[in-house]
Amino acid sequence: MTDQTMTRYKTGLEVRREVLGAEYVDRSLAAATAFSQPMQQYVTETCWSDIWTRPGLPRQTRSLVNLGMLTALGRSHELGAHVRGAVRNGCTKQEIQEVLLQTAIYCGVPAALEAFRVAGQVLEAMADETADETADGRAGDG
Repeated sequence: MTDQTMTRYKTGLEVRREVLGAEYVDRSLAAATAFSQPMQQYVTETCWSDIWTRPGLPRQTRSLVNLGMLTALGRSHELGAHVRGAVRNGCTKQEIQEVLLQTAIYCGVPAALEAFRVAGQVLEAMADETADETADGRAGDG
């Protein structure tokens, strides 16, 4: 890798981990094969470094735009990851809900129903994780 490419990769990896969570990103990178690794590098450099670091939109807005696009494309797996990212970027449940309602009109009800299903599961899992972390923290305070 050139120095410029290495810098882009490091920057992209940092942003990717901040938005999607280190565990998710590390699992994706660990699952990469010799065949798929160039795609992981491309996504990290181009998507997460070149685009997500641009000053034109805040991360919260980028997250909401992604939710709409991923719903339109029917990419449920990626949608789930980006719901988590949207929350990490400061989006509220209401904002996520409004974006998904908007998709029902422009993308169709079946796409929106699937998006609500996926988002609901992710939001519930995140609430459970927060409750577990809170309970773990209290258990040690005794």
